[in-house]
Amino acid sequence: MDLLKEFQQYIKQQHLFLQKDKLLLAVSGGVDSVILCELCKQAGYDFIIAHCNFQLRGAESERDEKFVQELGKKYNVEVLIKKFDTSTYASEKKLSIQVAARQLRYKWFDEILNNRQLSKEPAPPGSNFPLPVALWLLTAHHASDNIETLLMNFFKGTGINGLHGILPKQGKTRRPLLFAKKEELLQFANENQLDFVEDSSNASEKYTRNYFRNRLIPDLQKVFPQVEENLLHNIERFREMEMLYDQSIQLLKKKLLEPKGNEMHIPVLKLVKAEPLHSIVYEIIKAYGFTAQQTDEVIALLKSETGKYIRSATHRVIKNRNWLIISPNETAEAQHILIEGEGSLQFAVGSLQVKKIINDQLSIINAQRPADDQLTAQLDASFISFPLLLRKWKPGDYFYPLGMQKKKKLSRFFIDQKLSLTQKERTWVIEMDKKIIWVVGLRIDDRFKLRDTTKDILQISLSVAQ
Repeated sequence: MDLLKEFQQYIKQQHLFLQKDKLLLAVSGGVDSVILCELCKQAGYDFIIAHCNFQLRGAESERDEKFVQELGKKYNVEVLIKKFDTSTYASEKKLSIQVAARQLRYKWFDEILNNRQLSKEPAPPGSNFPLPVALWLLTAHHASDNIETLLMNFFKGTGINGLHGILPKQGKTRRPLLFAKKEELLQFANENQLDFVEDSSNASEKYTRNYFRNRLIPDLQKVFPQVEENLLHNIERFREMEMLYDQSIQLLKKKLLEPKGNEMHIPVLKLVKAEPLHSIVYEIIKAYGFTAQQTDEVIALLKSETGKYIRSATHRVIKNRNWLIISPNETAEAQHILIEGEGSLQFAVGSLQVKKIINDQLSIINAQRPADDQLTAQLDASFISFPLLLRKWKPGDYFYPLGMQKKKKLSRFFIDQKLSLTQKERTWVIEMDKKIIWVVGLRIDDRFKLRDTTKDILQISLSVAQ
């Protein structure tokens, strides 16, 4: 195998970068990144080196840093060094060392890519505009790394998106060695008499990747000698399958999802007919921080009563009548907000304070007098069950205004109240079991009013934002 020729062909086939571009090489000092430097040098690319010292292996980490500095001298290129207190960062963020190191290095690489000022090539003949020079991050991931990643993703259960392995390009990152297996790289290093350093942690099987590399794959090769070639071919097929899969998912999303501000509304009746339901639901919810394990819980919402919900770190999926609503947890941004009990919450109009008043006869007496304070609702707590749903009113909504035995549509109620268009647009309601209990700041529902028999009061107060 002519590795240099294959290297150049792969870059062209995958459209990774141009000869004129500037390259930032992530170099650890190990054999893979050293070979990446050598190939870029032989191919005539303009590059600089970036090395991360994670300070995890004592003297060995310092040895690696010095080696990379010498490598820069060998190739007469700039070397950027960054030391990280990785252990402290991992502890503070509650991350594994591997995840912490990944976050630190890619954050630094992004800073370099964003802050580097690059010159432009002179304008070509007949043009007054100079050609821009791109800066790309190159990592030394190779085909054997890709096989390991595929197997780890498969056993972790990442779904079809995890089966494409490591991609040749993502954002500003390029991986021009994915065509070559480890043994081919080692042969190139030997032929070119390249020096490199060994990371002693690569032999430790406490790291998942090392177990796959040192134990699982060699054992698989005993049974299936062509396992690596087969898996590499599968990666290509999986990528094409993923493209078809994504195209289908996007078409289904267009049919099912109805954006409403920063919320996403999904009609239950349409969703239950969609097939395959499990995959479609997962592809919808994963963008909002939900895990594959929560997919069944979301599907269960389809048959649940109004007000049930599932929560991720950033969003909730709320069942509201014939809809699933994906809404931000941050209530100031949401249009459908669950009130789960006593306390306060912020929303677009202002803030609500919810509290329960126990055996407060004075409050009952006061509440039964004609009230001027429309910003406070006092309701018979025995008729209320949480969660309540705070939402904007919509056409077709109705309630039983306090003092009336007949229902009235909100649109008619607003006319009676002589509300302006702006006031209507800022009107919210609180709903329980498909019943509006309070048109916020205007009128409670007669069915939930205080009675002589009332013992406990649910009081909800509105503070309007200025």
